[in-house]
Amino acid sequence: MNESNLYDWISFYKELAEVLLQFKNDRERLIIKVKRIYEITGINLPTLEKDNQIVDIDPFTFFGLFNKSSMKESNRIKILSAIADLLDIHSPLPTSFSSIPVLNNQNATFYYFLPERGEDDIQDLWDLFESALAYAKNPTPETIARVSKYFDLTIQKKGNGNSKITMGLYWIAPHSFLNLDQRNTWYIYESGKIPDSLVRSLPEIEAKIPSSKYFDIVEKLREYLQSEESSLKDFKELSFEAWRFSEQVNHENAAKAKKESLRDNTGAAVADEGVRTVHYWIYSPGDKASCWNEFYSAGIMGIGWDEIGDLSEYETKSEMRLAMKEEIDPSRSFMNDAHATWQFANEMKPGDVVFVKKGMYQLIGRGIVESDYIYDSERERYRNIRKIKWTHKGEWNHPGQAVMKTLTDITAYTDYVEKLNAIFESDVEDDVEEPLENALQPYDEDMFLDEVFMDKSQYDTLVALVGKKKNVILQGAPGVGKTFAAKRLAYSIMGVKDPSRVMMVQFHQSYSYEDFIMGFRPTQEGGFELKKGAFYEFCKTAEVDSEETPYFFIIDEINRGNLSKIFGELFMLIESDKRGIELKLLYADEKFSVPKNVHIIGMMNTADRSLAMLDYALRRRFAFFEMKPGFKTSGFIKYRDKLNSNKFNSLINCVENLNDVIAKDESLGEGFCIGHSYFCDLDNTSNQTLSGIVEFELIPLLKEYWFDEPAKANLWIENLRNSIK
Repeated sequence: MNESNLYDWISFYKELAEVLLQFKNDRERLIIKVKRIYEITGINLPTLEKDNQIVDIDPFTFFGLFNKSSMKESNRIKILSAIADLLDIHSPLPTSFSSIPVLNNQNATFYYFLPERGEDDIQDLWDLFESALAYAKNPTPETIARVSKYFDLTIQKKGNGNSKITMGLYWIAPHSFLNLDQRNTWYIYESGKIPDSLVRSLPEIEAKIPSSKYFDIVEKLREYLQSEESSLKDFKELSFEAWRFSEQVNHENAAKAKKESLRDNTGAAVADEGVRTVHYWIYSPGDKASCWNEFYSAGIMGIGWDEIGDLSEYETKSEMRLAMKEEIDPSRSFMNDAHATWQFANEMKPGDVVFVKKGMYQLIGRGIVESDYIYDSERERYRNIRKIKWTHKGEWNHPGQAVMKTLTDITAYTDYVEKLNAIFESDVEDDVEEPLENALQPYDEDMFLDEVFMDKSQYDTLVALVGKKKNVILQGAPGVGKTFAAKRLAYSIMGVKDPSRVMMVQFHQSYSYEDFIMGFRPTQEGGFELKKGAFYEFCKTAEVDSEETPYFFIIDEINRGNLSKIFGELFMLIESDKRGIELKLLYADEKFSVPKNVHIIGMMNTADRSLAMLDYALRRRFAFFEMKPGFKTSGFIKYRDKLNSNKFNSLINCVENLNDVIAKDESLGEGFCIGHSYFCDLDNTSNQTLSGIVEFELIPLLKEYWFDEPAKANLWIENLRNSIK
């Protein structure tokens, strides 16, 4: 960014303001000029009046023509060039627009359209404009009184508020007026960049701040900026810094939110970051499906909330919600609405399946998402759209009652999705799988070793066990990375991140044969139906594929379930040399076998004393791979070097010494050693971070280990605490 031209917009804006004032009593000629601007540029004339029958205009709305949030810089330059020619502006065109506050594209006039605006609304805006310029030239009690009068009048107009009115004043006289838009208000009151003593002396921000409080803020901040205490020297520098710093914070927060969202939604902990699976959505095209025919013909789907403009402009869901409250109704929550618009703009992806509903009891279509989010400003309504390949149009009964919301992600409700798919099954094309197949990400041995703290020799041994035995249990102490490694191991053997060939379940005391293989389940009608279980469905998927194409069924906490009850007759069928042999199932007149290309990976915590030992009949059918703490691996050593923290190194050294004691303890042993994952993925090694690990993760574990030896527990608790002092 070239700092020499950061504020070159000021001279152009200042000259334009002086020229524009000449049209105060000749607004018809100004309206002609406005229309001519858009004829010259070839840009569509924005809506400035109902049906664009423009009868009047104010100077701030004129400035808003080239200060809008969704405007491309190229169009901004075109408009300013046309204005310069038509109004004979001699100042050079601006070359930088960074930090100039802009209007919401959906609220870009300072007046309401006829017949809703008052008779003097636009005249009052001209008087504010004129009095503001007079005050900027000569700040006397008389000029401040006059500008204050019209400030209070215009800010109370419907649709106006602190942001718009102070923004307009800043455009025309940035040395005299401070814009109180959202960024500046946050920077002044909340960022911590302004001294606390000054912030406490400022009036509280109100929705429509009176001029007396506004000028109190202006004068106190002006005095601070002109003092040696401040590195910023005027309002334009403050506004730029507020913009720069808020952009930095927004991007950091967005990146953090995206990272957290990715971890929550696609399972970074189990290696699925970057993997995109098909999501299923149920959607209503307008109130009572009123837009269905239009959307079907155009090959699009649209969502409302045009009032808040381009949805891609918002960094977070909270920003969308605040915009809805500001632009539509401050008294409403908009929690569900903001969630739906955020999902539509950010979470829905090409390849996703959309089921179209009308009301709560009827389906009227189905389609496949073909594009990313699009904001189409040319549309009169429903400007937030995506392109869709509609595959079905008709009328079908919805199974049960549909949700009332406009857009809902139903992916997690597998039975519901299965029922909806069955309705359209007869003529659905293979239109989902191909895009996914093309998008599969490669994943190999090197990637595994880069992420999982395991030596290559251990990895080779583990891969060989999986290939030979087909059933492997990863066992180890808490924090050695069993869950983290499981899917990554599968993907590394497969060579790609293909989630369609991996399934993960977790056993627990209530998990049963009926969940795993098949069993009768109650229906909404009051009866029972035979439902296929997770492992049954997975095996049926795998058996139609090539025997050389591996599939992986992962069982977390395998020793928490009643294994004899869950596996039933599969005790024999899962053995590597019994694959393909058929047995009749308990609940069905059907013979079933486990395909040769299915591999089972179980995970078992060896430090949980509450769990029973594995059934010996099942134990001989699995290979057991002991996962140990990876503190000595080359990957973890690189990680330590990257963090470059003496306190972190001291803590790890203490934990390694502690593990030696645990391993030699007759009541514990190696299966109780503390794993490396407690210390992974740290953003920083501050006292708070390291103390949190020690106090809330390691100390409770030691108290459990040595509940009958409090002296030993207390000794190592003190050692851990001292290591990070």
